[in-house]
Amino acid sequence: MQTTAVQRDGTRPPTEAMIGFIDDQRVVCGVESICWVLPIAPSTYYHRLACLADPSKASARYQRDTELRPEIKRVWDENYQVYGVRKAWHQLKREGFELARCTVERLMKQIGICGAERGKVAKTTIPDTSAPCPRDKVNRVFRAPAPNLLWVSDFTYVSTWQGFVYVAFVIDTFADHIVGWRVSRFAKTDFVLDALEQALHDRRPVQKAGLIHHSDRGGQGGFNRSSQHLLPYPV
Repeated sequence: MQTTAVQRDGTRPPTEAMIGFIDDQRVVCGVESICWVLPIAPSTYYHRLACLADPSKASARYQRDTELRPEIKRVWDENYQVYGVRKAWHQLKREGFELARCTVERLMKQIGICGAERGKVAKTTIPDTSAPCPRDKVNRVFRAPAPNLLWVSDFTYVSTWQGFVYVAFVIDTFADHIVGWRVSRFAKTDFVLDALEQALHDRRPVQKAGLIHHSDRGGQGGFNRSSQHLLPYPV
């Protein structure tokens, strides 16, 4: 009884891979001996060799796949190698190709290409429920009638090829102007407070102005000091 080879993931190896394996080992083991172990008939192997020598002997589907593979690869390369199945399929249809979406998916797997996957969303605001919540001194009104009366702070992330980069910023709500900012590879307290220190150093607000600094309750960034009156920067 003929046995069948199974890959580690439980699936059978693709025909093209088995054809290549037989080509490499046929001199040592013989075609029939290899086919006895692999889930492929010798006639299938010899038919594939005949099709490579004379493409007209191949089935219509095989000939169609041969024509579509370079076109799919071209669309993928022309679009910065980020197109997935759906976008590649729509682009080919716009160019006049009549083919099914599943055909694009199947051939992209055979070629060994895939679309760019979205990175994981970084959660920048993690409320610290254990810390006391300061009173909101601005009553959700984030617009100041003059400079250095109300600053709002937050930090976000920018996805790069080498990972996430976090950016902290302080905005004067009078003119929506960034008065302090810092960039860091890690969402730590220090770089957030450095942005505030930069704003204080550059603006040097006076104590009698009553400057208020407001932020969310993200405990991971050190912004739990939200809605607190700021002391004047020492001159």
